Amino acid sequence: MTEVPSPRGADVGRRIGVGLMYGLWRPRVLGAWRVPASGPAILAVNHSHNIDGPMVMGVAPRPTHFLIKKEAFVGPLDPFLRGIGQLKVDRHSADREAVTRALSVLENGQVLGIFPEGTRGEGDFASLRAGLAYFAVRSGAPIVPVAVLGSSERRGRLIKGLPPLRSRIDVVFGEPFEAGDGTGRRTRTALDEATERIQKQLTAHLENARRLTGR
Repeated sequence: MTEVPSPRGADVGRRIGVGLMYGLWRPRVLGAWRVPASGPAILAVNHSHNIDGPMVMGVAPRPTHFLIKKEAFVGPLDPFLRGIGQLKVDRHSADREAVTRALSVLENGQVLGIFPEGTRGEGDFASLRAGLAYFAVRSGAPIVPVAVLGSSERRGRLIKGLPPLRSRIDVVFGEPFEAGDGTGRRTRTALDEATERIQKQLTAHLENARRLTGR
């Protein structure tokens, strides 16, 4: 039987994230009220730096279960990430267990966090993998676009792999939207069309977030 990620664990993770993110940097959060107050939701986050996930976990108004590459679950991080309700996914295969767990998060009315680009890059939503469309169409959960800006602009002097301590990082939440076409179809064509719709919405949100923040 597939283990269901713990909502309580995700809540603990959010509290840890709040302490760390606000303690080490100066997050400016815009539009958090757009995240539905209850029921399933998918946060679709651009990804240009390793701290993007923890940052969103710390500033989102609800506890979030992120799909995280299995390579991050090493040593003591493995039980820690599992304990705070995060989901391990093998990006190089059809990871049925990860899919089942992610859908269970949405079925339980929780928030699922996804990096739709699949891997860290420019963070511009230029290339989306099909997973986000599948989860959105299958569950019917609204997608909330999230832009994290400023995490990869400069390197810190103390720790080169992190943004400068106390620097400002902007997190902009967009309007929730439905990915499906209303027919409930889950065919390959329907998912391809949903991916196109999602990409347009996410790209528009990112452009708007850049205008809004001046970044």
